[in-house]
Amino acid sequence: MNTPQQLHKPVLLEQVKQVLNPKRGESYLDLTAGYGGHAREIISAIGDEKLATLVDRDKNAIRELKRLGLTNLIHDDFLSASEKLKEQGQTFDMILLDLGVSSPQLDKWERGFSFQNDGPLDMRMDQEQSWTAAELVNRSSEKDLSKIIVDYGEESIRTANKIAHAIRLNRPINTTVELAKIIQNVLPRNGKIHPATRTFQAIRIAINDELGQLSWTLKVLPELLNPNGRVAIITFHSLEDRIVKQFLKDRSQSGYEAEFRLITKKPITASNDELVHNPRARSAKLRAAVNIKK
Repeated sequence: MNTPQQLHKPVLLEQVKQVLNPKRGESYLDLTAGYGGHAREIISAIGDEKLATLVDRDKNAIRELKRLGLTNLIHDDFLSASEKLKEQGQTFDMILLDLGVSSPQLDKWERGFSFQNDGPLDMRMDQEQSWTAAELVNRSSEKDLSKIIVDYGEESIRTANKIAHAIRLNRPINTTVELAKIIQNVLPRNGKIHPATRTFQAIRIAINDELGQLSWTLKVLPELLNPNGRVAIITFHSLEDRIVKQFLKDRSQSGYEAEFRLITKKPITASNDELVHNPRARSAKLRAAVNIKK
């Protein structure tokens, strides 16, 4: 039986190592450590796991990191962890923020992230929070559902209205496959992408406040970096990438007030070789910058 570490292949691993350029004795903050794929490589380069602080909101990920013998762990969302570390006056030479959903989360039917296998409508990254996908789907008004699908799923208003109306007519909805079939009845499949993909993305983003967390966390990052510290951020859809791109642009193009120098002028994407071995890397984009404030 494969371990979560074996199931989850970290995306853009070599590219992350290249832009972070870890050196022996440097400190590292991984705000989305997951199952330690990136962290293990960085720790190997810096030479001491005590120099690494690993954060994850998923209790299963924290448990697996403990099994790896890692000790400096924070079970929290990356915004709360960033703010607490800032209050403590901690700073780091490298920070990684990988915004992807891990393979163990996607592949475990009981987590409810995917409609490939039937499971409860859950989608919580932090299983201790009360608000689930089922509650959002079954309690939200048709108007609110449509707005979520437009804003976070990037569907057209017309399409989102159709999906939201079908959801309301078929409630209560309790499983992932049930919801996917309702959406497919409204939007017949056209091409490789399942018609429910965008709606599932929208619900997941809303449940976990992913964009809000990201926007606020980015503002804290400069205060967590040492001079010449590097930050790397991996996004998986255009909404995230747009926020990251604009933030790094604003903080690197403000003249004497600039805090960052861009390491990546354009986002780094997966090579064809990586895509063969890790198809989930196909939408990943890596952006990185260095702190130029003294």
